[in-house]
Amino acid sequence: MTPPASSEIVAVDVEPFALALREPFGIAGGAQSTGGGLLVRVTLASGAVGLGEAAPFAAYNGETVELVRAALVRARSTLIGRRASAWRALGRDLADAGLPGAARCALETAALDALLRELGLDMTAFFGGAASSVETDVTVTTGDATSAARAATEIAKAGYVAVKVKVGGRRGGRVDLDVDRARVASVASAFVALGLSARVQLDANAGLTSDEAIELVRALGGCGVAITLFEQPVARGDLDGMRRVRERAGVRVAADESAASVADVVAIARERAADVVNLKLMKSGVVESLDMAVAARALGLGTMIGGLVESEIAMTTSASFAAGLGGFGFADLDTPLFLAGSPCVGGLRYEAPRVSVAHVTVGHGVTLAAWPGAAPLGPSG
Repeated sequence: MTPPASSEIVAVDVEPFALALREPFGIAGGAQSTGGGLLVRVTLASGAVGLGEAAPFAAYNGETVELVRAALVRARSTLIGRRASAWRALGRDLADAGLPGAARCALETAALDALLRELGLDMTAFFGGAASSVETDVTVTTGDATSAARAATEIAKAGYVAVKVKVGGRRGGRVDLDVDRARVASVASAFVALGLSARVQLDANAGLTSDEAIELVRALGGCGVAITLFEQPVARGDLDGMRRVRERAGVRVAADESAASVADVVAIARERAADVVNLKLMKSGVVESLDMAVAARALGLGTMIGGLVESEIAMTTSASFAAGLGGFGFADLDTPLFLAGSPCVGGLRYEAPRVSVAHVTVGHGVTLAAWPGAAPLGPSG
């Protein structure tokens, strides 16, 4: 019998990976009280082991832990016996099989991490090595004006300048723009009270109509609050609405839920619906996100790197992706700051206002303080 090649995948294991949050993470579509979801481990014939994370967020795109776990079970046969060195081809096969983004992200990350640990190469160098850090915003989640001001004060004192404020949350079945206006204004005022100026971004997570988004931007302008970016102001399929917000509100717009694939990026550019595309590895997988970055830049769109409610595993991968490729005008890599605790050791470091991966020497650099025993997806042999 021919021995397996060193990069051959011999096992794919998964276990629950729930992470406690300091408080629920709220967006327009709902709140999440825990982070993470599933931890994936890919083992190569050489003995190298890579870690990946699936962090579905149902309020964001409908993906659930149950849906993603079922997809991982289906995908096992696609990986076992394949070479991690054919990493991009593996990612394409997972996409062609229709796996949800969080499942693809976890499997592609784990396979790549295992391969790079085998080769002794870090992810930032793998993605191009353009830089070793990116500046990140910090999010003010949904809530009232008082809690928004308190969060903004903490963000400012910590040394961050860019603040993303979640808007568009429905209360009693309707959007209350007065509440959102008060919340955003309170964030700006909290910085001013400290003698600082915030770069304020809005994120509606597809929760507003174009008229509501335009009204909110104009109301904030009347309060003296300038918006640097408005992320996904309207529903996913409403490219006309996004373009209308760009043109009538006079604000830069980022596509998030509307941009999950290269085809989406092409449509956004064709319709002039956005200025920036928010790439999320957890949304599209790593391989598709690479292709989206290339397409966006070729079509004259700016790029942003973001994530869902993720641990250091996924966030470090995203930071390495953005720093390695370079040229990202916006970054939203803050969710490990919201964790009450984490079993992760190593990975990205927060050096406000930046996230650094300069110290990572192999793979994404994240290990676990304890591995209580993975529950395999099926027999490894």
